Amino acid sequence: MALFEKGKVFNASELIDYAEGGVVSKEIVHSKAGSITLFSFDKGQGLSEHLAPFDALIQVTDGEAELMVDHKDFVVKAGESYVIPSGAVHALHAGKRFKMMLTMIRG
Repeated sequence: MALFEKGKVFNASELIDYAEGGVVSKEIVHSKAGSITLFSFDKGQGLSEHLAPFDALIQVTDGEAELMVDHKDFVVKAGESYVIPSGAVHALHAGKRFKMMLTMIRG
């Protein structure tokens, strides 16, 4: 696993590994303004339906995610992104394993 250092070019997918049968998260930036967290999801894993109090930018860096936002289904693939509006009901499922970077924007 690569080491993250601000002020350097990095590949988000290389900063987090897959865990067989699990979900891994690694927060790389945290401030009052928001946070940036890397996630990896093994096939069959996910996040159950929930609300976020802030806008959330999902950037898929490997594989693809099944995303539900306000009861509408989307597939987001590596290189694609989606902004989940604050207050929207959403969930994620890994039909295939995938990695993503999640940016939460407070305020």
